[in-house]
Parts: sequence; structure tokens; C-alpha cells
Amino acid sequence: MVGKFEGFEIPKPIPALTEDTKPYWEGCARHELLIQHCQDCGHFRFPPSGLCPKCMSTNTEWVAVSGKGQVYSWTIFHYVYHPAYAKDIPYNVAIVQLNEGPLLHTNIVECNNEDIYIGMPVEVIFEDVNDEISLPKFRPLSK
Repeated sequence: MVGKFEGFEIPKPIPALTEDTKPYWEGCARHELLIQHCQDCGHFRFPPSGLCPKCMSTNTEWVAVSGKGQVYSWTIFHYVYHPAYAKDIPYNVAIVQLNEGPLLHTNIVECNNEDIYIGMPVEVIFEDVNDEISLPKFRPLSK
């Protein structure tokens, strides 16, 4: 993923795999959306953490979720904050609430920015960046 800015190609930043986030990104690379799930109280959580924020348990598993949810909030960027995104202006950054509860920062794709609305039903798709990283993005849910 590369953006052009004043004649130079600048790569877009990509997420770093850490011990906490590695299972999430490995799932995304397989086009599978995985979220931490507390085996003691049943709470789904994101971002990943060592302790359940509801019951403080460390008894956690990574589970595949539906990949469906709704737009919780969004904004449209009209200004270049990072040169790698210059060709994408205007672009959206959204918060999607998964049906299982957690909120994810993402982009809404396959629709015009002016057609995005709070409560819009969406489903996950994956944008392959390289062999290790696929970014979860969301598109309007086809009916």
C-alpha cells in the first residue's frame, strides 16, 4: 500500500504484530475475524488484553465472530494528515460495533462516504496488504 506525495511514494503504516495482537492479525491474514472471549463470564473484548475487564479473569480464548455489525460512528478526512494517504482524500474512518459487542476502528468501503450513516448494517471484508497483514474493513451488508 503506497501513497504518492509530491512525486515520492510513501508506504502506508501497517500494524505491528505484538504478543497480544498476533492471534488477531494471524486470523485477519486468513480472512477470519477473531476476538478475545472470556471463558469465565462470556465477555467479548477488543482490543486484546491479558485480563477480562468485566471479571478480571485470565481464562481467555480467541474465537471467530460473525464479522457483522453496524456503524457506531464515523468521520470523513478531507485533510492530509499523513502523506501516504494523500491520494485517498476524502476518506472515512469509522467505528463499527460488532454484533458480539466490541467496537473496531476501520474504514467503510464499497459505498460513497455520503451514504454512511449511524446504524448502517455492515459486514467485514479483508484488504490484503502483504503475506502477514490483512486489514479488516467493512462494507454495507447486502440484503
